Amino acid sequence: MTKPLRVVIADDQALLRTGFAMILTADGSIEVVAEAADGAEAVNAVRRTRPDVVLMDIRMPEVDGLEATRRILAGPTPTPRIIILTTFDLDRYVYAALTAGASGFLLKDVSPERLVAAVHMVRSGDALLAPVITRRLIERFARHDDRGAVPHRDLSTLTPRELEVLQLLGRGLTNAELAARLYLGETTVKTHVTRILSKLGLRDRAQAIIVAYETGLITPGGGTDLPGRS
Repeated sequence: MTKPLRVVIADDQALLRTGFAMILTADGSIEVVAEAADGAEAVNAVRRTRPDVVLMDIRMPEVDGLEATRRILAGPTPTPRIIILTTFDLDRYVYAALTAGASGFLLKDVSPERLVAAVHMVRSGDALLAPVITRRLIERFARHDDRGAVPHRDLSTLTPRELEVLQLLGRGLTNAELAARLYLGETTVKTHVTRILSKLGLRDRAQAIIVAYETGLITPGGGTDLPGRS
């Protein structure tokens, strides 16, 4: 029998925690192992229960979700995947949370189906990226907020094809869209993505997007600047 996916929910609104817990538990393959009303409680809950995924409100009293994310991901491995919960799709703290290692974000008015799918998605190793919103958010804040920034990465280790894939990742393309754009099979695209993450020491696609901007491979609001190309 498959082990249930273990989740911690951190939010200062008890009603939201209860609602999300009911939705996730009803899926049958997800177990909510703890709830937390602030960031400090969230860190303690993660250390105590060792969940697979954390749903983390970005704005909480005392210790906020950003600091809690940093503490959790700096802790003992394996660390959980963290999904940031926010009321606004352009919350400036979300960019900082992504650079700190969060695997994506959700708006709090997410549908039950999307919530369940998101938890399963990040658990499998994918980043939870709504391409249009995420790209807009990163383009707005990438050059204006260095809190928790992903360290500079040397792109010289990447092949020309891997640079091309990273460029398109930075634009928020899915594997299917990458495959269509590059005339490759999805399996080949996944292999390229895996190699890029490994070579650059990145956690997931969310950090790959950050790196594409912070190295200048993509300029916010502009085009791309692939080395050796006009």
